[in-house]
Amino acid sequence: MKRILYITILSCALMFGMTSCQKYLNINDNPNSATNSTPELMLSQALTSTGAVVNTYNTMGAQLVGYMANAGGYGGFGPAVTYSFGNGNFQGCWNDAYNNLTDYQWIITHTNGDLSYAYYNGAAKIMKALVFQLLVDTYNNVPYTDAFKEKENLTPKYDDAKVVYDSIYALLDGAIASINEGQHDLETNGSSNVQEFGDNDVLFGGDMDDWKKLANTLKLRIALRSKGTLTFNNNYDAVGFLDKDAMVNPGYQQADGKQNPLYNSWGYTYTGSTANRAWMTCTFVSAFYDGNKLDDYRGYAIFNNFGGSSYGINQLGYESNSVPSAPSAGSWITPYQDKNNNIGVLKGPGASMPILTLAEADFMQAEAALVGGLGVSGDVKTYFDAGVLDSYKYIYRLSDGNYDLTNWNPETDYQAYLDMNPDSYLVHIDLAENNAQKLEAIITQKYIALNMVNSDQSWNDFRRTGYPKIVNGSSNGVLTFASLQSTSSRTDKLPSRILYPTSELSYNNENVPKDINQFTSRIFWDPE
Repeated sequence: MKRILYITILSCALMFGMTSCQKYLNINDNPNSATNSTPELMLSQALTSTGAVVNTYNTMGAQLVGYMANAGGYGGFGPAVTYSFGNGNFQGCWNDAYNNLTDYQWIITHTNGDLSYAYYNGAAKIMKALVFQLLVDTYNNVPYTDAFKEKENLTPKYDDAKVVYDSIYALLDGAIASINEGQHDLETNGSSNVQEFGDNDVLFGGDMDDWKKLANTLKLRIALRSKGTLTFNNNYDAVGFLDKDAMVNPGYQQADGKQNPLYNSWGYTYTGSTANRAWMTCTFVSAFYDGNKLDDYRGYAIFNNFGGSSYGINQLGYESNSVPSAPSAGSWITPYQDKNNNIGVLKGPGASMPILTLAEADFMQAEAALVGGLGVSGDVKTYFDAGVLDSYKYIYRLSDGNYDLTNWNPETDYQAYLDMNPDSYLVHIDLAENNAQKLEAIITQKYIALNMVNSDQSWNDFRRTGYPKIVNGSSNGVLTFASLQSTSSRTDKLPSRILYPTSELSYNNENVPKDINQFTSRIFWDPE
């Protein structure tokens, strides 16, 4: 039997993203700020900022795809439960992303054509592509071509989303070429001055093959999302796809401004006080762990007091005196022996921040092998099974990177999961009767794996595939994650997107797309 977990302190994240200045529209010069930097200095802080950006998108996605619901004892949820979004909601998704992109663009601009900085140039291009995909998948058309001209163009035009997708795919090809050029020079030129990363690489520790694997995996994500809409070259570098979790860690620690951003949002602050508690586990996702859909030991590893009397869940939009308060620690923080070296999704203040997990990469390859035409060969079941197992491995891994194999053995519990669901094609994909069921299995297991890890990617997958399945119009939280207070005109009662931020209406009103509606305006890859 699994362990009964004790009550710990709860966390909650901000309802809407924090706003920061947009550098591409910043017309103010601060004489006290440094005007010069180096690629070495810029890269590590840019990668660290990407960790914070990913956390902002995770918060947004978790609210929209059924990972979190409003807790009891709080009011004023407003647009969070009605979906009547305004331009002030989730502004951090836009502003933080463009701030981060400005740093990557600086590196690219100052290293283009300089062989000595080939690695920095390639890495910055890869991360630029990653962050721009986040933007397109959230907003559709965005400034790209004119985005970083600053004083030369304070009101950049918006590029068509398809053009941006084409551009960042080509950017990834260019990034791989830059890294390959640097590797070749280091291997063949005894006097090579190619600058290696060293400690400046807080993502892969300077392993440039890992960087190319990330580029390949992002190319695949772009191609999968836009299949049938755009055509890509499917020309991947020979190193293959990610074979480890892509995790940022600049030296996170329990200190002011230095904690893992996910833990800081949902677990504890650096002072040890409880983080935001206005949100708790959603009924829909809980049903995959508690026996309503699929029994899964990962529930004990992820949720506070899972299986105990104080384990609380809610249907988004349901508000009454009977709605439980969120636990005193995070709904998503497991009381392992040491809250600072934990399992689950909130592993501790010093834990690495997931940018793209191996489980997600596995499931992408499973989908690509299933649909064909995307340059991925191999067996769908092999990729699928690897994705489920790698989800266990990620959830069960402690903050310090080790495992407690006595109490939390991922291999053992994965096998038990297979055994307790002998007739489910969502667990045993070889039982699926057709490709539609196979795709459902892949996306459903990916949904389980990305729970509070990279939640926005599940939101993207739901919009493009309709999985995991929900029952439109149901008020039963096991059957749908749509809010009971939804004002959506869609049959599924969900939004299609969020809106452009207020800052764009204020400073770039001439170019920002007009008549955008959160229910009827879709991302280009979102089918009607």
